[in-house]
Amino acid sequence: MSNRHLRPRRALISVYDKTGLPALAYGLHAAGVELVSTGSTARVIADAGVPVTAVSDVTGFPEILDGRVKTLHPAVHAGILADRSQPGHADTLAAHGIAPIDLVVSNLYPFEQTVADPHVADAQVIEMIDIGGPTMVRAAAKNHAHVAVVVDPADYAMITALVDDGGVDAATRRSLAAKAFTHTAAYDAAVAGWFAGDRARPDTRIDVWHKVSDLRYGENPHQSAAFYRPAVPTGLTSAPLLQGKALSYTNLLDADAAWRMATAYDEPCVAVIKHTNPTGIAIAETLAEAYPAALAGDPVSAFGGIVGANREIDVDTARQIIDVFTEVVVAPAFSDAAREVFAQRRNLRLLEVATPSTDAVALQSVAGGLLVQALDLDADPADEWHVVTTVAPTDDQRAALAFAWQTCGHVKSNAIVLAQERAIVGVGAGQMSRVDSVELAVRKAGDRAKGAVLASDAFFPFRDGPDAAIAAGVSAIIQPGGSKRDDETIAACDEHGVAMIFTGRRHFRH
Repeated sequence: MSNRHLRPRRALISVYDKTGLPALAYGLHAAGVELVSTGSTARVIADAGVPVTAVSDVTGFPEILDGRVKTLHPAVHAGILADRSQPGHADTLAAHGIAPIDLVVSNLYPFEQTVADPHVADAQVIEMIDIGGPTMVRAAAKNHAHVAVVVDPADYAMITALVDDGGVDAATRRSLAAKAFTHTAAYDAAVAGWFAGDRARPDTRIDVWHKVSDLRYGENPHQSAAFYRPAVPTGLTSAPLLQGKALSYTNLLDADAAWRMATAYDEPCVAVIKHTNPTGIAIAETLAEAYPAALAGDPVSAFGGIVGANREIDVDTARQIIDVFTEVVVAPAFSDAAREVFAQRRNLRLLEVATPSTDAVALQSVAGGLLVQALDLDADPADEWHVVTTVAPTDDQRAALAFAWQTCGHVKSNAIVLAQERAIVGVGAGQMSRVDSVELAVRKAGDRAKGAVLASDAFFPFRDGPDAAIAAGVSAIIQPGGSKRDDETIAACDEHGVAMIFTGRRHFRH
């Protein structure tokens, strides 16, 4: 590629997003660049008082089919694609009266934003499939040795400054070409995704993510990291940081876990998270009542944790939260009075997640590949549960079991959750054997294990887990069932008058 600086003499501008367009047009015109443009783009330039030539005057052919055909013409694409180092190309342009185009500025129809509307009609979506724009952009990017291409309004100031100060260097042209091909590739991926529909496991998977920010580092200081979002932000990517330091990689992981756990419940709920596992979760009539119950789940481990809530956080809840060192609070809203209280802790991060996540699948990288699965969102209907012991749970126990069971699916396997009423009192997470998770949960619960109920995310392979729980005072158990030794587990419960429910569904979380 030529190392020369490109001094554009002629620019073709055709953009959907008109941000910064008048200033760009004025800057290029002031630098002596002739402007050619299409439709509404040309009107905006003309309204800004900048001379502009309509593309139809260049092609000698009008824009037709309601604008579907504007720049798809040899007079445009030959001017973009001609290799200036080839005398034959220059002769061909001259023979056909075609002037070279040295700069292409284009951005595409907002396809991703259009399909984000769940009520949009197919006909509207089809009209947002840009044809001429990607064709122009790809042509200019291919010929970046002789043409500069700009697809991002954020680059307008840079390009006008370069044009005014000696031209666009080869490295910048190559960088702009890379950005252009990324732009069109992302666009095509979005279109292909829409046509594919809701298939979670297509034969070819194309995901497009846009960088939100670079992060200071990943899980550890020696790991680089960044945060990406889909075209239409939802969940954490839509959440403004209301106060505090920038979010770290682990902050985002834990905030996501806190948000997902808290919003899994309809009643006012608070979740306290460490390393994506709950130290405590509670539901109550108000957040101010739920927070201390959640904190009590494991007050030692809650130090330096993440708090998630599924309601606007009020001043009473805020006053309690600031009494414990907390890294992040994530909620759908914060009252003004709560904001004033939180302002006393300047480093405390407040994340306002007003838009639910629309994720339907979970992605997990493995060496040389990607695992894709549907999210574990399906409710387990209580009418499909089966009491397998002689003793049935009481109504109060059944309510506590339902709470513990719902919570258990958010805990790393092997997962054991002990609950009293509507609050966690002990968690055993991530142990390699299920009995170890039981013993850990019992130790965390202490005396509160007496009369508590227990949930296990998968079946007990042996009766040792239930035996340990019953010895600590657990009064009822809920688990999927399905072990070859289910009869032994049932017998362990029957020997002590402990109720047990089989749900028939596992909730592993790795």
